[in-house]
This record gives sequence, C-alpha cells and structure tokens, in this order.
Amino acid sequence: MGIVSLFASKQSNRLFHLLQPRSSNPFSLSILRHLSLESNSHHDHETSINQVIELLQAPENDWDLDQLRRLLYSDSEISSSKRFFHIARRLGSSAKALKFLDYVRENSECPEDSPLLSYVFQAVLEVASREPSWGKRVFDLYTASRERNVPLTFNAATLLFGCLGRAGMREELLLVSKELDPDSKNTHVCNRLIDVLFNLGNVDEALHVLEEMLEPNAKFPPNDVTGEIVFSRILRRDRPGRRFKDEEIVGLLSKFGDHGVFPDTLRLTQLITNFCRDGKIDHAWDVLNDAMKSGGSVLVASCNALLTGLGRSSDFKRMNELMAKMKERDIKPDVVTFSILINRLCKSRRVDDALEVFEKMRGGVGAERGKYSVEPDVVTYNTLIDGLCKVGRQEEGLKLMEQMRSQKCSAPNAVTYNCLIDGFNKVGEIDKAMELFDQMKEKKVPLSVITLNTLVDGLCRHGRISSAVKLFDEMQRDGIKGNVVTYSTLITAFCNVNNINKAMELFERMLSSGSSTDAIIYYSLISGLSQAGRMDDASMVVSKLKEAGFGMDIISYNVLISRFCKKNKLDKAYEMLKEMEEAEIKPDTATYNILISHLSKTGSLGTAHRVLRKMLSEGLVPTVVTYGTLIHGYCLTDNIKEAMKLFRKMTFVSKVPPNTVIYNILIDALCKGNEVQKALSLMDDMKAQGVKPNTTTYNALFKGLREKNLLEKAFKFMDRMVEQACHPDYITMEILTEWLSAAGKIDKLRKFIQGYEVSVPEKGKRL
Repeated sequence: MGIVSLFASKQSNRLFHLLQPRSSNPFSLSILRHLSLESNSHHDHETSINQVIELLQAPENDWDLDQLRRLLYSDSEISSSKRFFHIARRLGSSAKALKFLDYVRENSECPEDSPLLSYVFQAVLEVASREPSWGKRVFDLYTASRERNVPLTFNAATLLFGCLGRAGMREELLLVSKELDPDSKNTHVCNRLIDVLFNLGNVDEALHVLEEMLEPNAKFPPNDVTGEIVFSRILRRDRPGRRFKDEEIVGLLSKFGDHGVFPDTLRLTQLITNFCRDGKIDHAWDVLNDAMKSGGSVLVASCNALLTGLGRSSDFKRMNELMAKMKERDIKPDVVTFSILINRLCKSRRVDDALEVFEKMRGGVGAERGKYSVEPDVVTYNTLIDGLCKVGRQEEGLKLMEQMRSQKCSAPNAVTYNCLIDGFNKVGEIDKAMELFDQMKEKKVPLSVITLNTLVDGLCRHGRISSAVKLFDEMQRDGIKGNVVTYSTLITAFCNVNNINKAMELFERMLSSGSSTDAIIYYSLISGLSQAGRMDDASMVVSKLKEAGFGMDIISYNVLISRFCKKNKLDKAYEMLKEMEEAEIKPDTATYNILISHLSKTGSLGTAHRVLRKMLSEGLVPTVVTYGTLIHGYCLTDNIKEAMKLFRKMTFVSKVPPNTVIYNILIDALCKGNEVQKALSLMDDMKAQGVKPNTTTYNALFKGLREKNLLEKAFKFMDRMVEQACHPDYITMEILTEWLSAAGKIDKLRKFIQGYEVSVPEKGKRL
C-alpha cells in the first residue's frame, strides 16, 4: 500500500471513529447530525426540482399553478437563481424553457437587479443550442430576450456568439455584438467574440473589438487568452479574411505589451522568423525590442531567430547590438547563437572574427571570466572549417578537424570531410583531397553523392577527367549513384576538351540509368556538339531535351543558329528562329549579331541592314560586334567608303567606342586599297581613343608601308611596337626581313629584334 493510500485509510478510520455515536464525544454527534441534515436537504431539493419538472411537462394550460408556486417559492433555497437555472435546462425543449421563463418573469417578486431571469434565459439558450436548426433558434431567442428586457449573462453572451459563429450567421452576429448591453460584457465575452469574428473572416470587425480592449484604461483589458487568439490568427495564413498588415502586427504586439500580455517563446520566435523570411528585418527588430522593453519573457530562441535574419542581411552592427541587449537581460547565448554568428562571419569572409567568436564561446582567449562556456557542436566546427577552406586556409581547417576528435562533440562527419575536400580541390591539391577521401573510407564515415560530386569536380577542374570517371565508376560499384550534377560535370568537362564521343557516351549512360536530368546537361552537350560541327547529333539532343520536358534557352538557340550559319545551313537557322518565335523567346543582341555577321560575310549587306533595323525596332542597342561585322562585310566587298561611313556613324552618332578588331579591319582594308595615309590617320585615332594596337594592326600597316616604301614611317612604328611591348610574330618578321634586307637596313632589324629603338641611331635599349 502506498503512502497516500495508507494516509487516506488512516484518515477514514479516524473519521469513522469520530462519527460513532458515543455519549462521550459530542463533537462526533454534531458532525453526524450536520451531514445527515445536509444530505436530507439536498435530497429534498432534488425531489422538489423533479416535481417542478414533472409539472412543467404537462401542456401549459394544464399546469397546476398552485402546486407550481408552492414548489418554486416556498423555500428560499430552491427559489435561488441556481435552482431555476437547473430546472430550465432540464425541461428538454427551448419552447418549454421559454414558457417557464415567462412564468417566472410574471410571478417572481425578485428585485429588478436580480440575475434570476438572466440565468433562466441562459438555460433556455443552452437547451436551444442542442436542438435542430439551433442557429436560427438561438437568434430568435436573443430577439425574445430583448423584447422581454432580459439581460444576457456573460456565459449566455459567450454561448450566443459561439452558436451564431458556427452557423455562419455573420450579419446576426454583428448585430448582437453592437446591441449587447455593456453589463453583459467582460474580457471572456470579448475574447469569444473576437475568436468567432476571426473564424468568419471578419478581421476588421474583430480588430475593432480588440482596439477597445487595448485602450490604456480599457474596461475589459486583454488577458493571455486574448493574446493566444490574436497571436494564433496572425501566424495562421490559411484562415478566411484578409491577412494582417505588417504595421498592424507590430502595433498590436506593442499594445499587448503595454497590458503585460506577450506571445509565448514559440509564437514570438515564429513571428520574428516570418518577418525575417519576408525581408522585414526592421519589423522583426521592433517586435523583439518591444517585448524586451515591456518586460516580456524573451528567451534565447527568439533572439536566435532575429540574429539569423540580421545575418542574412549582413547587418553586423545590429547583431552586436542584439548581443549587448541579451547580455543586459542575462539571456544566455547557446550553441545555436554562436553558430549563427560564426556562420555569418564566415560567409562574409571574416574568418578571423569568426575564430575570435569561437574562442569566446568556449571560454577561451578574450572571453569574460565565467561568462560563456558553451560546447561547440559538429555544426559549429563544420561552419568554421568551411569558412577557412573558402578563404584558402584549408590547413587550419584540417587542424580544427583534429581538434574536433579531442572534444566532447560528435566526431567529424561527412560534411566535415566534404568541406575540406572541396577546399583542397580549389587550391589544386587534389592528392590531399584524395587522402581525405581515403581517410573517410578508413574511418567508415558515410559517403554520399556530395562527396562524389566534390571530388569529380576537383579532378575535372584540373584536367584529370579520366581519374574522375574512374572514381565515378568505383563509387557506383560501392552503391553511391551519380546524380545530375555528376553527369553534368563530366559531360561538360569532355565537351571542353572536345572529346564529344565520350560526352555522348556518358549522356546515353545517364539516360539508360534512369537518373534525373536537368536542362543544363542538354545545353552543355548541344554547345559541345555544335562547336565540333556535329549538327545532326546536336539536333538529336535538342529532340531529347524536348522529350524530357525542358525548353531551349536563348544561349542554346544562339549556339545552334551560329553553327548552322557557319555550315551555310540557313534553312536550319531560320527554323531555329521560327521555333524561338513560337516559344515566345525573343532574339537578343547576340542572335542579331550572329545573323548580321553571316549576312555580311556572304555579301548580303542589304539584308544585313534590314536585320539591323529590325534589331533597333525591338529596342536592342547595337554593340561594337554589330558594327564590326558590317564594317568587315563592306571591307570584304572592297567598299571601303561605306565601311568608313559606318565607322564614323558608330563613333560619333551611336557613341559606340571602336575596339582593336575594327581598327585592324579598316587599316588592313585601307592599306590593301593603297590608302596608306588614311590608315596612318587611323593609327593616330587609335592612340587618341586609348585603343591599344596589337601585332595584327602593325602587320597590316607594315604591308601598306612596304608597298609605298615608307621606311622612315616603318622605323617609327617599329619603335612604337618596342615601346608598347608588342611582340612581333612570324608574319611581322617575314615582312620586315624581306623589305629591310632589300633596302640594306638589316642592322635596323637586328636592333628591333634586340629591343632597341631603330629610328634614332645610337639609342639605348628600352625596357
């Protein structure tokens, strides 16, 4: 037998002995007599209530009024409000209960301020709420109470609001809320009304009631239940009615705080998180700040939510301010707090600051004595290791992993190793990354597709594609299947080295394995095949892309159009343009440049200009490439006059600065057309525009100068090449060797090759 049972047993025995009828114990006789009288009184009252109910079951015209009066009013106890309430609620129908109310109203001699009729009417409503069509019935009864001038009790008003709300009777509910006697209201009643209005979607009406409660000297101030109703509604976005405005939420929370009502930690944290997720950091800050100022219970979880939002916006100033506020209010930061700080500092590449926070967290250097001693977890370590690796300090990350092993926290996991492997990959230390991979297998750290992708990316990045494929095959045998990222990395790598056959092999392997795909893989393969001139295969991949449910992007269309143009398959190029139009993908500047370039090279300059006009009508601005292709087209047809005209329009009208390529095209064309002086003028123009000539520029000029045998001019530009560190190529040497040898100026050529000026004798070597 338990202690409580034993105690109860002893107490029962003691009471039993007390109640034994002994002449020597008058106290026991008194208790027994009292209990006996109370029991008899309760029995008599219950009997009387049952007799009243039995009388009232008869039709109203057959009521024994004398007997009813005797039973109801002969005993002051039975005539209490409580007794009448119990009689009315047990009559079985609201019609009978209402008739009973009318009888009591006509025959009772209670004072006007007696609550008797209100309690009886409350019972009438309770009975009606259990009947069919109860919504309309309770409203009719409310109308009846108004006609009889019977005020509602608090419970009756609450019941009435609930019934009308469940019945969806909005208009009737609003009418009752406006007509309700002030004496029938209290905080509980207002809470019920607000809750029902929210559930019906009448947000503005609910807020009107709430505003009255939130007044500084409100008669019915809010309580925790009010807060629960409102805070829940704010957080639930799937309820009917309009959503709360951000400013409304902040204002309501502030007013609730003035009345000492605050969201609990969970809801406060949710509110702050929602604001931060929506980018409303200022509102989140105000909510937490108001809660702190008003004396609400603010725990570390809510602070962490705000720190996360501030961190996403890199607002370190307010992060520090919040940490200071936490310190003032003795809110102890936990491991999550420190992890948030370290994470944001690392993402901002402030790794030394993150290491400082890490030391303070563990109570190390720079920490206040006894202030912090939070054990970092594996997430904290991983965040810091990843941060170190991202700034090229992977060796420090490696040391930190060794430190993890000696701490109480979890051992290094797959994330730890993946961060380090990625860090060593990025600095080209692939062998070190592979060592870590071997260590993972040795220590039985679970491998994942992320590990595979990290290593494959690193190997491909540094030209070890065969090793990447070998690793891929090995891990597949071990049960780690590649995903879309794996295949995309490998296919792109093979396309980049022009090994299209291997890329296609992997593509077919991916499709046959049932691996999910994305558009990027198709785009990479389309580009690679197009660059290799395998347009039929590229078209096949386009078909598979569409079968997979993806659409072409503008870059892929441009690649295909460019390659079809180069293959002189204009019908295919126009087919792509038509397809773009049907897919509602507008050609961009690159698309127009491709078309203008092809038309210019093939001599269709009239059509090229029409395309240019179309480009302008689409609101696209021609670039230096646009003008360059047209100028090149004119030069190819020996129409240097139109080329120069377009060049001036580009420079002075369209304000598009020319580049070295355009100058080279024009200088070469002018020299070939025996207009060397104009070419020299363009060289001066290049210098004035700050456009640096290259070896191709000088080669074109030297050819023109040789035709005119302008040796001194040639020496001048040879010196300029030396001065600008523009190195001659085999074409330069071929032109100058033949020309200077024939002119007996081979010594000048020697000086030029050695880096000396040739136009002035005895000149020192230029750096």
